[in-house]
Amino acid sequence: MKKLSLVIPVYNEEASLPALFERTFPALDKLNRPYEVIFINDGSKDKSIDLLKEQHAKRPEQVKIIDFNGNFGQHMAIAAGFEKVTGDMVVTMDADLQNPPEEIARMVEKFEEGHDVVGTVRANRDDPFYRKFFSKIVNITTNKITGLKIHDYGCMLRLYSRHIADIIAESGEGTTFIPAFAQKYASNPTEIDIAHSRREKGESKYSFFRLISLNFDLMTSFSMVPLQFITISGMLISGLSFLFAVFLIIRRLIIGPEAEGLFTLFAIMFFLMGVLISAVGIVGEYIGRIFKEVRKRPKYVIKKEYGISDGKA
Repeated sequence: MKKLSLVIPVYNEEASLPALFERTFPALDKLNRPYEVIFINDGSKDKSIDLLKEQHAKRPEQVKIIDFNGNFGQHMAIAAGFEKVTGDMVVTMDADLQNPPEEIARMVEKFEEGHDVVGTVRANRDDPFYRKFFSKIVNITTNKITGLKIHDYGCMLRLYSRHIADIIAESGEGTTFIPAFAQKYASNPTEIDIAHSRREKGESKYSFFRLISLNFDLMTSFSMVPLQFITISGMLISGLSFLFAVFLIIRRLIIGPEAEGLFTLFAIMFFLMGVLISAVGIVGEYIGRIFKEVRKRPKYVIKKEYGISDGKA
């Protein structure tokens, strides 16, 4: 019987953890297979770590904890969990219960059918309209840019084979978007629709600006298309600007000096300045990634581990 490892990052989820425990462990018990749950405390400031240690005391063989000494982000927390898993299949899930743990059974069925990555799509998503709208735009745009086929980048309830989890854990990249990374190296991925509900307790950890930053990171991590788009756009605008300059010279020779068209020139200048600033910003994103990689700083720092042995099975 293949073992399942469930990896759950936790950041200030004191309010959500009791309900998470009540639903997750019964759902895993019904699978009738060995399992472990690895919680990664991502620098929580509330009582999350105390609640996790209580569960470890109740289920010392099944509950394991990785306690970070600071906040390193959701994807780094998952990567740390991947380094410690001992199961044949690895499931990632958020602690806020927006995606029900009861859906894990369906994902396991897909794994046993031969799929090495089982992605999920939030059906009947219970979120505000603006979040669903922007999420759809991001999904379409990102797939176009990266060449991947993921219909819901924001849903973290996913299953990976141990082989895929090991590839992600061994990656030396300073930033890793787990679902896209797994999709890139999967040989037989699939997706299923799952239920979704609004967060009932606690607050979302992804602000608007953090979501924008995450999507920039995703796009620049898996594609050179933004840079190529800048190059092509720059060449096109330069060509059009040259033709316009020739037109103005010929017009001046034929008609003579005139003040007309001054505001048009200002409009064109402001447009070109906007293009230039955007180009510098996108180039800066790539330079920033290079900067992060060459620093060779640790991706995360572990303060303490509970119930985790020195070696992986």
